[in-house]
Amino acid sequence: MTLRNRFDSIGADIKAKATSRSAWVLPKESSSFAPPDTWTNKDNDVTPASRRTWTAFTILGFWFSDALNMQGWEAPASIIAVGLTWREAILCNCLGMIIVAIPLIFNGAIGANLHVPYPVAARSGFGFQFAKFAVIVRFVTALFWHSIQTFSGSFALTNCISAIWPSYLNIPNHIPESVGLTTQQMVSHVLFWCIQFPILMIPPHKLRWFFIFKAVVVMASCIGVAAGMVKYASSNGDIWAQEPRVHGSQRAWLIMTCMMSSAGGWATMATNIPDFTRYMQGKKGQFWQALFLPVISTFLAVMSIVATSAGKVVYGEYIWDPTVLAAMWTGPKGRTARFFVGFAWVVGQIGTNLSANVITAANDLTSLFPKYINIRRGAVIVTIIAGWIMQPWKIINSAASLLTFMAGLAIFLAPVAGVLASDYWLVKRRKIDVPGLYDPHGRYEYWHGLNWRALVAFVVSLGPNLPGLANSVSPSLGLTGGIVHLWDVNYLYGFYVAVFVYVGLSLTFPAKETFVPEMISGDVWPGTVDAESEIIEGIGEEGSLDTSEEKKQVEVESEKF
Repeated sequence: MTLRNRFDSIGADIKAKATSRSAWVLPKESSSFAPPDTWTNKDNDVTPASRRTWTAFTILGFWFSDALNMQGWEAPASIIAVGLTWREAILCNCLGMIIVAIPLIFNGAIGANLHVPYPVAARSGFGFQFAKFAVIVRFVTALFWHSIQTFSGSFALTNCISAIWPSYLNIPNHIPESVGLTTQQMVSHVLFWCIQFPILMIPPHKLRWFFIFKAVVVMASCIGVAAGMVKYASSNGDIWAQEPRVHGSQRAWLIMTCMMSSAGGWATMATNIPDFTRYMQGKKGQFWQALFLPVISTFLAVMSIVATSAGKVVYGEYIWDPTVLAAMWTGPKGRTARFFVGFAWVVGQIGTNLSANVITAANDLTSLFPKYINIRRGAVIVTIIAGWIMQPWKIINSAASLLTFMAGLAIFLAPVAGVLASDYWLVKRRKIDVPGLYDPHGRYEYWHGLNWRALVAFVVSLGPNLPGLANSVSPSLGLTGGIVHLWDVNYLYGFYVAVFVYVGLSLTFPAKETFVPEMISGDVWPGTVDAESEIIEGIGEEGSLDTSEEKKQVEVESEKF
């Protein structure tokens, strides 16, 4: 096909989709498990043996790629900015990571054992139809995170540009103050979005070099910034001589709030981790996450806390945003450092969006609208909504608002994670009928597709946290007492109350039709073949270890957009 014919074909396709909804309908895919009259796609099928290539080292690389981002730097630094000491900030971060690691590994085992994605796994506890609600909750939070990560990346890009052309910071502002950002910030946002968009369209397995590059440059940047700030501060005072700026019970509850915010930052991953552990070779490798996440997160936290504490000595204030800190460097050497720090965070934000946010949200859309949306279309929709329809500049304009945002997302995800984990481990006792998860009128239909036990557990765990969220967003409400302190332990309350309520209701009113004496694996059913573009490493055709030196590579043309 000539270039002109290709453009003519694209033009005709766009015209058809602009005038007819039927033009958006995707070719109907056959599923290994779903009934013939059900719209589905192969992304929701059981992961075939040829694609189960992940090991503990893959999980380590995944967390290096995902955890090294600006919000991982800003959250611990924000704890110092709101009034706690550096010791308390490290403690809050470590304990928060341990708290969220519990649902992370319990839900990770679902993917490693069943080899199904999160939208399918949720059907066991929520019911075939109500699971869509759990998917929507996760989809919305992924959108928020994608929006935040993208807008933060635009500030990093500003550092790069202003380090070369300082006059870039002096672009006249023509945007009303009520909007919440300036013309210069909007230009950076547009540029970052345009740089990021084509990268997000590339399948992640083709960007393994990018994730390795990201881990190296971000870690080098963090160590360099922390060391440089300590060097500058050493001649001006003791960076560790800090006293808490809040005291008494207020200080104790603030520690709990910051701890929950640290946990809440990873509440999305603790819920949808089956999307990634479904690719595990073995069942035990995913448990290393309980070590990897806290260690990597603590490394980033220590670097940010050291740099923020030193910034207080050098500049007289706690600068929790790394791009604002880099913007303070105006000399020749400082501008060079500013450029490389900005570049590192540009790479970091794009990598995190690719590995954690875009693919996750796009998968959700394919499970909700398989007739019209595939992974590529979903990625485009997610990127446009997150970049332009949502307004992240109104969410993270201060340290307190960032912590509130992270905790606010967690109260919606905690009950979902609680139901997911308790259903698999305590109610079904790991005995799941995997093919039954794909039948809308099968074993997990419950009552019209809804498991009322999961609904009650969700409402009971979420409801009491809503007044605290409202008070945190609008302090003018003036709420005090127990309802506010319950918010201070929001993730712990939401997760464990959901577990206790769901298990209690399931034992008192058991859904016996969902119980099976032993797990029914998806591997025993024919047709689970690999239809995706993948590089298969170390796995033979029948799922056994491939001892040949050459690695098998299967390339399939990308789906038509």
